[in-house]
Amino acid sequence: MKIKYELLKTEKNTKARLGKIHTNYGTFDTPMFMPVGTQATVKTLSPEEVKACGSGIILANTYHLWLKPGADIVEHAGGLHKFMNWDQAILTDSGGFQVFSLAKPKDITEEGVYFKNIYNGDKMLMTPEKSIEIQNKLDSDIAMSFDECVGFPHTREYVEKSVERTIRWARRGKEVFNNPNQSLFGIVQGAEFEDLRKHCAEELIKMNFDGYSIGGTAVGESKELQYKQVEYACKYLPEDKTRYLMGVGDPIDIIENVIRGVDIFDCVSPTRLARHGHALTFNGKINLRNACYKEDFTPVEDGCDCYCCKHYTRAYVNHLIRSDEVFGQRLLSIHNIRFLTRLTEDLRKSIKDDNILEYRENFIKKYYGDK
Repeated sequence: MKIKYELLKTEKNTKARLGKIHTNYGTFDTPMFMPVGTQATVKTLSPEEVKACGSGIILANTYHLWLKPGADIVEHAGGLHKFMNWDQAILTDSGGFQVFSLAKPKDITEEGVYFKNIYNGDKMLMTPEKSIEIQNKLDSDIAMSFDECVGFPHTREYVEKSVERTIRWARRGKEVFNNPNQSLFGIVQGAEFEDLRKHCAEELIKMNFDGYSIGGTAVGESKELQYKQVEYACKYLPEDKTRYLMGVGDPIDIIENVIRGVDIFDCVSPTRLARHGHALTFNGKINLRNACYKEDFTPVEDGCDCYCCKHYTRAYVNHLIRSDEVFGQRLLSIHNIRFLTRLTEDLRKSIKDDNILEYRENFIKKYYGDK
């Protein structure tokens, strides 16, 4: 079946939404955070560990899975869920962001984007049709349209052309989309220009996508500009469909963008931070590599119910990180993902109680302190 978004409540002081996403693999509450499983795995963790963190949906990367092991192999395995033994929902990105991070402006054509295979150097072409074909084979629950993600800074003239191309590519992808069990999202681009965001959203809505993503944020712009771009996009998106903000995972950004009407988020940050010894806590980010934790026999965060905090101390994690032991990275990955799912649980409660602005104020005081 196609996914279905159910809007339960809008917070009375803001645009924040409490909802549910119904999928073939369960129903999940929103707002929610999706861990990133780039190569059909969330780095260092088992599916069971990710599930225990409270994550209902994970993201897998179309570009990387196309190159290795290949979409045909995943299809022969029975799709991504069976291939990676994940019994909850999966969203696949379009591959567009990776292609654009590798391609030069001259490589972007109306047909698609030319880029060099990172594994063998072959010249390859990703088109809207190819992206959809790969995602249909991967058999994720949610597939993304192929779009152009414009970096920052940029000119209005370029963004205008890019938005039109994104709209044309969305139409081309939708025309070849043929997986009845999968849902397809359109991606709203337009940078910081409200009229372009509005135009892009309205054209995508005419195509009747199953949900909508907000792209082109967290690409070098200020936080204030990011929030404006999200406001501009959400303003023109339908109330009865999911809104997904791509690549955003900083705790304060999640809060601010939930306030502006976003439902789901993804980011590599919790596991990337963990690999460098950093832990997210409600009292701010801490670096467990630091010597001050060598004899600290308290949990990474008091009150956290994750596996790491229930069983191990800061001193032990400090020892593992300083010894370059992967187990330390695993424990902090579990903690950081659980931190972000706990944050979204708190946000859902604050929407229910109509006090999300008060929650934001209290969070900022604790998280940033006197910084």
